[in-house]
Amino acid sequence: MIRLTLSEIADRLSGSLHLEGTDATGDATVDGPVETDSREIVPGGVFVAKRGDDTDGHLFVGAAIDRGAALAIVEHPVENSIPQIVVADAVQALGELAQYVVERVRADGNLTVIGITGSNGKTTTKNMLERILSGEGETVAPIRSFNNAVGAPTTMLRITESTRYLIVEMGASGIGHIARLVALAKPDIGVVLKVGLAHAGGFGGIESTLAAKTEMVADLAEDGIAVLNADDPRVASMADKTRAKVVMFGQDASAPYRATDVAGSRTGTSFTAHAPGEDPVPVRIRVLGEHHVSNALAALTVAGTLGVPLARAAAALETLERAERWRMEVLGGKDDVTIINDAYNASPDSMSAAIKTLAQISEPGKRTIAVLGAMSELGEYSGDEHDRIGLQLVRLNISQLVVVGPEARRMHISAINEGSWDGESVYFGDMDAAYDYLAAEIIPGDTVLVKSSNSARLRFLGDRLGELFSW
Repeated sequence: MIRLTLSEIADRLSGSLHLEGTDATGDATVDGPVETDSREIVPGGVFVAKRGDDTDGHLFVGAAIDRGAALAIVEHPVENSIPQIVVADAVQALGELAQYVVERVRADGNLTVIGITGSNGKTTTKNMLERILSGEGETVAPIRSFNNAVGAPTTMLRITESTRYLIVEMGASGIGHIARLVALAKPDIGVVLKVGLAHAGGFGGIESTLAAKTEMVADLAEDGIAVLNADDPRVASMADKTRAKVVMFGQDASAPYRATDVAGSRTGTSFTAHAPGEDPVPVRIRVLGEHHVSNALAALTVAGTLGVPLARAAAALETLERAERWRMEVLGGKDDVTIINDAYNASPDSMSAAIKTLAQISEPGKRTIAVLGAMSELGEYSGDEHDRIGLQLVRLNISQLVVVGPEARRMHISAINEGSWDGESVYFGDMDAAYDYLAAEIIPGDTVLVKSSNSARLRFLGDRLGELFSW
């Protein structure tokens, strides 16, 4: 965080500064990282004691002091020898502090803020864009998937006076969530990747999801840029909902930033990138799945609007070894066995895309195995969407389906009800049983996809299989 005085922070947060039991004054300054987890505090850091569903951050102020915290932002005074700013709502205060820091840096420096949202692909696109922009200037981007009311401000607070680019991933599970984050960060560039059924249970349907994602571009300034996916009609429709300049990307021939000659294999994905006024550039990314071409195009489009030549941006993109831990992460290798661990998140769209990738990259005569768990937060759509995935597996002629966990069992039932399958699908109630089966079932040359929502925890099964077949 940039250096601020205690009084300055208290004034901005409309908080009460408590210095009892300390040697500090209001003119004392802090500039350490801001954290809501006391275990992440480093000397000089700021601890925000937020209340959670399972615990209360105020119980851990002492632990934060032990790790060297210089300031605690709390909702009531805590008997500890540390400067404290008492606020009405710690999470709201975190956002207000982030907003103030971005305003200060933007006013004093050369900061560009890029916001990214979409039902799928946010984290992958964020990582791709960070790889490109970090070669152009100091860049701050979220750690993992920090994209909510806590994670996004925490990312924003990591900027310094010399930060050139701030990438903010903006997730939502309801109307108004993205609008609040946009109000804090005030993006210069807003990116919308896809509108799908992820978190549909919270949104209440696809039209509500569309309304929520539109919040990314609805409040962009007139001199801002809306980067929209031309291949998704719902996203493309947002062009009429923004004052900002619109720049489209996609495989659609009308998109100024587009991809042709798309091809995938077990080692990556290739395509030819096109940009206005530049020669086409062949690109090969080490991220599996043709659906990630859209994410790569989004990153290349943002880079292009910022003046980065296409060839230079593509070269940087090619150095990215993986999208993110547990996202189409390639493991294994022993006995020509490939384990694709993509079990950090799962929506109907991303599940379908991953299965298509599994079918496409398998070598002739080799087996494909899909190890699948539940897709969460689908609400009333859950049953139908799990059924649809079960049918897709059969129709794509996946060699073997292994369904894990009771919440995913409908995929197994749908698959075995298809007359063309006879024993290709098996069901296990827990990961240990599935692991024992797979350890004995997988043979040389197999390609294995492990996919589920985070709550199903199949990512750990993927890791175990990756270790089993590692060199």
